[in-house]
Amino acid sequence: MIDIGILVIIGILLALAFDFGNGRNDAANAVSTVVATRVLSLPAAVLLSAFFNFVAAFVFSTEVAHMIGTGVVDTSVISIYVVLSCLISAIIWVYGLCWLGIPISSSHSLIGGLVGATIVSSGFDAVKSAGLIKIVSFIFFAPLLGMVFAYLFSLLLFFIIRKMPPAKVKSNFKLIQLISVSFYSLGHGTNDAQKTMGIISLLLFIGGYLGGAFTIPFWVVIISHLTIALGTLAGGRRIVKTMATKITKLRPVDGFCAETAGAGVIWLCSAFGIPVSTTHVIAGSITGVGVMNRTSAVNWNIAKKIVAAWFLTIPLTALLAASVYIIMAFALGL
Repeated sequence: MIDIGILVIIGILLALAFDFGNGRNDAANAVSTVVATRVLSLPAAVLLSAFFNFVAAFVFSTEVAHMIGTGVVDTSVISIYVVLSCLISAIIWVYGLCWLGIPISSSHSLIGGLVGATIVSSGFDAVKSAGLIKIVSFIFFAPLLGMVFAYLFSLLLFFIIRKMPPAKVKSNFKLIQLISVSFYSLGHGTNDAQKTMGIISLLLFIGGYLGGAFTIPFWVVIISHLTIALGTLAGGRRIVKTMATKITKLRPVDGFCAETAGAGVIWLCSAFGIPVSTTHVIAGSITGVGVMNRTSAVNWNIAKKIVAAWFLTIPLTALLAASVYIIMAFALGL
């Protein structure tokens, strides 16, 4: 058998590789609106997003990390090999679909992987159904909330500025959108980096490095936010193109509405410890803005493809992680 300390180190490295890929994939979600409206160039937008992804480490609590670490599976029965299988499947999914330019949920790839490997190793009873149901339900609720919030916020804002000259609206919201994209990136950093925190802390807990209580060490908080920020700097150009130009056409005021609504949904969910997909939220928010302008402004074919990827993420990563665990168990004689 491989020494537990070596396995924990391998697991942490895999978790950081996932975190980097998460930042690279979701950077596109955080900056797509501000790039689409030509308020910032892609390099400048990515740099701004990376900065606020890291700053989020000093702003929010770690409720989401605790949910990932203890709210999905029974930590008393799973092994470190389950977590390794989960990470391997999530990395394959995130990097593979990012390369294809398909916006997917890095969050749900992690959840699916953890559930799939746990079921194969310890049975269905080891999965905490209440926590899983809460997370899965927000596959529906998160984008819907983003769409509704963006739609209503757009209606209110457009009523307020209805008498403002179009040229002034454009110039004013080019500046204001810098604020909204910063708040969105801050929310993205806190919710998404916490998923890696939860997994690393789970590795440490299973390995016996946290004592008898599940906690999130501060160094885990810092390294998770730093890594997701570095991933954001790498940026996912293909996904930026999909999110920024293919769902609907955006103006600075539209981008402001989508980012503000998306940030509100993410911050609200983070406060209640609910891990949501920032991909789902911003796609829903962009769609809500498009619908407010007119239904035909939304490219529903692209929206359908994105939604299909969302629904496939958990079951396919669960199957992938289960397969990885079976291969690992056979090779190592577990």
